Amino acid sequence: MTYDFETIMDRSGKDALAVDAIGAGVDWAVVPTKPKNGFSVIPMWVADMNFATVPTIPQAILKRAEHPAYGYFLPTDEYFDSIIRWHKERNGVSGLARENIGYENGVLGCVSTAIKAFTAPGEKILLHSPTYIGFTHVLENTGRVAELSPLKKDENGIWRMDYEDMDRRIKENHIHLAVLCSPHNPCGRVWTREELEQAMDIFRENQCVVISDEIWSDILLNGNKHIPTQSISEDAKNRTIAVYAPSKTFNLAGLIGSYHIIYNNYLSDRMKRESDATHYNSMNVLSMHALIGAYKDEGHRWVDELCEVLSKNINYAYDLVQNELEGIEVSKPEGTYMLFLHCEDYCKKHGITIDELIQRGWDVGVAWQQGAPFHDEWGIRMNLAVPYSLVTEAFSRMKRFVFV
Repeated sequence: MTYDFETIMDRSGKDALAVDAIGAGVDWAVVPTKPKNGFSVIPMWVADMNFATVPTIPQAILKRAEHPAYGYFLPTDEYFDSIIRWHKERNGVSGLARENIGYENGVLGCVSTAIKAFTAPGEKILLHSPTYIGFTHVLENTGRVAELSPLKKDENGIWRMDYEDMDRRIKENHIHLAVLCSPHNPCGRVWTREELEQAMDIFRENQCVVISDEIWSDILLNGNKHIPTQSISEDAKNRTIAVYAPSKTFNLAGLIGSYHIIYNNYLSDRMKRESDATHYNSMNVLSMHALIGAYKDEGHRWVDELCEVLSKNINYAYDLVQNELEGIEVSKPEGTYMLFLHCEDYCKKHGITIDELIQRGWDVGVAWQQGAPFHDEWGIRMNLAVPYSLVTEAFSRMKRFVFV
């Protein structure tokens, strides 16, 4: 390995929500309580990484910060060229141009803009469940209603879309906007081309605009391949608002800086009109330079090593759950660094509630996340983007003190 993914980084006192909020509180989530005496915190709840980012990012930020003027600015050609080159080299995208790229204050900001541009308050929007908690909050805050089409596990434990259910819900509720999470958070599915083709056929037949959240598209495990939704067909290209960011890939969520790719002029015009009306959707100059630093050649090499490290972590955790934690159901993620546990059988067999089980983890420093906000009342979401030694330590504590 060229880069260091093994050093345990102390993030306390460095504005890290994943660490500093434990035992405190935020207004949008149930926060882990502090562990009992004798146990250190292993942060596995907030979806950011406990790894130092690629060196070209702080280099780019510091170089720009050396100039002592931070006034109004324009996005540079290098910014747009970096995005175009990244998508060509990572995902084989051709024909992407500057005019197809638009800045977004986060993926959820883009979802909010699209919701207001293409639906009215009270309308239903199709999502899959389990569902990323952020989508739920955006719909609630904008007065829209989530219509959930449950993902189903096949005989091999792989999450699948239920196309008949999707079509029925869209028709019955007159839905014309859908959110697709690709790769899926929290289930970790990397959808195949055939799966995306079937989904996009349904959206086409029902005249649905699609928001495709592809923020996890660089985090691919065990050789899986991301297929951009817009590459499925000419129709998919023209009905999809695709959202990307370097934030998950390079641990840049605190800098704020996502972007959309839209090829259809009608969709683009509606999004721009809604976004401009808020007067808030403006890029940060240091965020721009962070993206440029991330999307350099060294960024490609760093991400490739990151995916190797995360694959090792996921493989270890999945195998241990399958072989040593009876009553816990888990599917092996193909992308993201999240592991989603379903604990219904264990809880019922041992006569405890899911909240009691979660608290056992918090008590010994395993700071994991409740699954109920993701629409699985028996679920627990775990972030495995920590050094391997912390993954093994977390599961050692779980075997000794939690699943007993």
